[in-house]
Amino acid sequence: MKKDKTELFENTPVTRAVLALVLPTVISQIITVVYNMADTFFIGRLNDPNQVAAASLALPVFLLTTGIANLFGIGGASLISRSLGRGDAEKAKKTSAFCVWTAGAAAFLYGMAVFAFRGSLLPLIGADEATYDGCSSYLFWTLTVGAVPTVLNAALAHLVRAEGYSGKASFGVALGGVLNILLDPVFIFGFSLEITGAAVATMLSNLIATLYFVVLILTKRGPRHLTLHPRRYTLSDGIPKEVLLVGLPSSIMNLMAIFSNVTLNKLLVQYSNAAVAGIGIAKKIDMLAFAIANGLSQGVIPLIGYTYASRNFRRMRDAIKTTLLLSLAVTTVGAVLLFTCANPLVRAFIDDAETVRYGGMFQRIICITGPFTAVTTVIISIFQSVGQKGKPLVLSMLRKGGLDVPFMFLLDSLAGADAIAWATPIADCGAMLAGFLLFIPLWKKMGKSG
Repeated sequence: MKKDKTELFENTPVTRAVLALVLPTVISQIITVVYNMADTFFIGRLNDPNQVAAASLALPVFLLTTGIANLFGIGGASLISRSLGRGDAEKAKKTSAFCVWTAGAAAFLYGMAVFAFRGSLLPLIGADEATYDGCSSYLFWTLTVGAVPTVLNAALAHLVRAEGYSGKASFGVALGGVLNILLDPVFIFGFSLEITGAAVATMLSNLIATLYFVVLILTKRGPRHLTLHPRRYTLSDGIPKEVLLVGLPSSIMNLMAIFSNVTLNKLLVQYSNAAVAGIGIAKKIDMLAFAIANGLSQGVIPLIGYTYASRNFRRMRDAIKTTLLLSLAVTTVGAVLLFTCANPLVRAFIDDAETVRYGGMFQRIICITGPFTAVTTVIISIFQSVGQKGKPLVLSMLRKGGLDVPFMFLLDSLAGADAIAWATPIADCGAMLAGFLLFIPLWKKMGKSG
């Protein structure tokens, strides 16, 4: 690892080191959310709730690519940073090759599976006669054609960040986001492709961002700890097990979030497509607060992993405290802003009275979860950084799917569509409390060792 990166991990004041790692990650996460919001925003400019609903219904299926990327990206990043902390550059190279090639293969197979089973899949996620064609077209371009670049874009960002190049990783993610924002109106309105245009823009932006990361790795000067060369690909040295088990909690979190979103959409579609469109817009807006918390927690993974491997527990504790305080401060402010500006924010996406009513109501409910989510995501990232598998998996499953889905059915039966969204803050609060209970022993252990 280059000297300046070693200095960052070992000697730079903790607050400055944390900010140097997390700020680019947070910015890239925000841009990622903005470009995801851009799809909904520009589709909403068509003033057709059915097309907004189609994009909302397709989103959980598309977001499974994030689960694949996190499985190999976060799992690989944790192992790479720990390998570098132990001075094992060769294992870092093998890990990067394994993650890139396996993630690409998994993405390709997923894209083909969605295409092959779309006839059964789309009704299962809630698509009806009014939304079927829009869902099908969106998923064809983003997954059948674009799954590989979508997954590799996110996975490569994690791997590059593990080497200490958080800024370059974030630039790649930001590049894809900015391109998507620019291309959306061109394809949606310029070529009159409507929802299909949004999908094409997403596919192209992810492809270009992936090419950026490939060029970055191939042309990097100085010591190289990441490689794309297939000769470095290996299933030995315990690499697959380490990568998959550490990355699994983030992937499971994504899978459970998809299960949660599909369940929510299926319950709301029985009331109206406007309700589905409303929750889709509200969730996109709320993703901004989550992106900041997620960026803070993911950005600090290399520092925590490095300090843990080098047994610098005092520095590790300071990094955790700094990250947690930053996350809580930012998400609390965000929750207040989203709560007070709920209806105007939703109306900015679509000028449909019923959709705005649902979206504003849902927004005021789900934005409450911001501080809870901040704590849980930091704790999950800490466990991932130190190579623990079971605890982050438990927290991931509690937060999405384990608690919120049962409460969705209960609240739906008690009070209907207006109450369903309350399942989200209930589940996030429960996951946060469980996270504290699981984390306390590790915190005490670090205090004794430090």
